[in-house]
Amino acid sequence: MSDWLVYGDTAPLPTEISTLLLGLLLAFLCGQIIAWVYMYTHTGLSYSRTYVSSLIVLPITVALVMLVLDNNLVTAFSLLAVFAVVRFRNILRDTLDTVFILAVIVVGMACGTQKFTTALVGTLISSLALIYIWFTNFGSRQRYDLILNLDWAQPLSKLDKVELFLERHAFRISLASQRSSEEENVAHLSYRLLLRDSNQVDKLLQEARDLNGVSNVSSLKAEDESEV
Repeated sequence: MSDWLVYGDTAPLPTEISTLLLGLLLAFLCGQIIAWVYMYTHTGLSYSRTYVSSLIVLPITVALVMLVLDNNLVTAFSLLAVFAVVRFRNILRDTLDTVFILAVIVVGMACGTQKFTTALVGTLISSLALIYIWFTNFGSRQRYDLILNLDWAQPLSKLDKVELFLERHAFRISLASQRSSEEENVAHLSYRLLLRDSNQVDKLLQEARDLNGVSNVSSLKAEDESEV
């Protein structure tokens, strides 16, 4: 009864059910690993649930394509003609999203060509590399973690009082912007700070508001202003 399933393919090289299942299931497993890495390390506003789902289904589809080709040039050209009819118009805004797509495609190709060890080791190494980049924030040139905006109503010669206060809360201080308003007789200042304790931002803001001559105190995370 099950002979039609085992011997149903009439290709020059018959399909082994165990190899077929192993290839597709391994493609599913590797896609799951890469998808979990993407979910865990993703930053930004462009998160999409359907994109994560595609990271799981795509390696299975590619593995199936490679199994169908089976080193047959005629089948390869036929399949190319079929895919030429399908047009993909989805634009990936993040370069790293494209890397994830390429990773699952290559893993799917490895599974489809029965290079199971290559698929598994490649998935693990790629996942470790992506986690390392996320964990270390590799490539970031961020030297400060907070931007403090305030208005100074006293002479600029007394500005050292503010800087002495900021030195108690920050390892590094940089005056990023200074604009004077003659009508209001105030100076609008922006400082970049590398905080000693990032959990003490509220305390920093409250103490800044209590300083004589300081008003309109606000803060912004440096990462929100510059790198995305």
